Amino acid sequence: MGQANGRSAVEDIKRASRYLRGTIRASLADPLTGGVPEADRQLLKFHGTYLQDDRDLRLERQRQKLEPAYQFMVRVRIPGGVLTAEQWLALDDLAGRYGDGSLRLTTRQGVQFHGVVKWHLADTIRAIHTALLTTLGACGDVNRNVTATANPFRSPVHAAVHDWARRVAAHLTPQTAAYHEIWLDGTNLVPPPASEEEPFYGPTYLPRKFKIAFAVPPVNDVDVFAQDLGFIAVADGDRLVGFDVAVGGGMGMTYGDRTTYPQLARVIGFCRPEAVVPVAEQVVAIQRDYGNRAERNHARLKYTIDARGLDWFVAELASRLGCRLKPARPVRFTHSGDRFGWEEGPDGRGHLTLRVESGRVRDGPDRPLRTGLRAVVEAHGGPVCLTPNQNVVLAAVDPARRARLEALARAYGLLADGSPTRAQALACVGLPTCGLAMAESERALPEWVSRIEAEQARVGWGAVPLAVRVSGCPNGCSRPYLAEVGLTGRAPGRYDLYLGGDAAGTRLAQPYGENLDAEGVLAILRPLFARYVDQRRPGERFGDFLCRVGIVRSVTDGRTFWAGGLPTPAADGGTDKEVGR
Repeated sequence: MGQANGRSAVEDIKRASRYLRGTIRASLADPLTGGVPEADRQLLKFHGTYLQDDRDLRLERQRQKLEPAYQFMVRVRIPGGVLTAEQWLALDDLAGRYGDGSLRLTTRQGVQFHGVVKWHLADTIRAIHTALLTTLGACGDVNRNVTATANPFRSPVHAAVHDWARRVAAHLTPQTAAYHEIWLDGTNLVPPPASEEEPFYGPTYLPRKFKIAFAVPPVNDVDVFAQDLGFIAVADGDRLVGFDVAVGGGMGMTYGDRTTYPQLARVIGFCRPEAVVPVAEQVVAIQRDYGNRAERNHARLKYTIDARGLDWFVAELASRLGCRLKPARPVRFTHSGDRFGWEEGPDGRGHLTLRVESGRVRDGPDRPLRTGLRAVVEAHGGPVCLTPNQNVVLAAVDPARRARLEALARAYGLLADGSPTRAQALACVGLPTCGLAMAESERALPEWVSRIEAEQARVGWGAVPLAVRVSGCPNGCSRPYLAEVGLTGRAPGRYDLYLGGDAAGTRLAQPYGENLDAEGVLAILRPLFARYVDQRRPGERFGDFLCRVGIVRSVTDGRTFWAGGLPTPAADGGTDKEVGR
């Protein structure tokens, strides 16, 4: 909430932090608690780690008058999601040494460790640094991990786009020396920042997190319109011509506050590749200077633009750049999901995309997934690419190793042999670790998909994909507001339902049911599935059908997200009336 001084409490914490130092070193050394004070908890986010607790144990520990089972999530920032085989294996080692035995692949092409206790936090971050990776800027009020359409080895255009993504990420990395002081004890395998101050961010950094993505049409795996800033590649054959620039997207909202909403980024022009870094810097700078620092619920770039107007933003950007962007070029997206199995590269090397449900790399009693991925990465020895859909690509595979890799992947259940609905499904972490989660997401996804698949089979759905995304809260880390069927947690076992996103990530799903249990969700979907199968056009996706026949509105501007009210489903899958929430 806003404070009397016009700033949120987090703004005062940042200002007093001495460029993210705070009292973190003393808090880490405190032997009386596994946690840290609130101010340091906020600052640790900038260093790439969140304090959490095991919520499965919370009530029992309260009964025993013990503090929560504190643990840390540690997030690795990997611009464009590309690792060497050696880096993957190093992260895998850390999962067993300091984490809970799993790796979590994120929708921003990063890797998370869960279950790291305070006494191992510095060891974990130091080991990540030794692998020539970093956690700095993976969280916090800065530019987060820059995402890019997966696998730069697919073509010269993909390689060029990935290069620009890495340049933007490097340019917008925080410059404070606090990271090296706290975690690395002055040991630098890569050069430390040149200054302990922040020549770009300043002492209070950004009002909130900032997200940038690079997309290569026709694939929109990064969901570029869900980003604060998106660069959409424009190519002429194998030559990168430049980028269309989109601004002001974002998925998060707050229950009960209709002044918050998901939003799609809007395309404002075109720039040449050499202008990418200046454009990125100035877009972020506008948000730094004009973003809302009193109300964190309204502190993303989408609200800055919607409050002041897109024309104002375009003019302000032109003033800072010294010129206006050129008119946008025509581009077209066809899908946002991953394509599994083999893809042939122009150089004779293949690329194998493996399925990792919810991005959780863990050995289970029936499926040793972590062991399997380690085996295929060791056998591959080449680049490992993380997708924004939480999957893994073994890139640039030596033809001599192809048969061996495919055999290993099949033996460990890493090939996407199930339904297209299961292959495309996404979920955030949710319970038990995320402090914001209101309901299950990752742990509930398999059951959600199984029940939806059963309904699809009942009506003769066939092999048409369905994009299902589950989030444990309305912040929408799994991007549910772009799904054909999106679910956001309300309370344990209860969800809000959103319908009507499209396959290309260019339309917002609409609110369609509130505070529903699983049977309530399925009761809505059953007649809609049946009507879709009966009335769909050739090749028509479910979300497109819902908009075409008027079951939901086609919405591309978040400011009208709530305008239609909440529909009351009719028995035939239509709507009886519109009602307010």
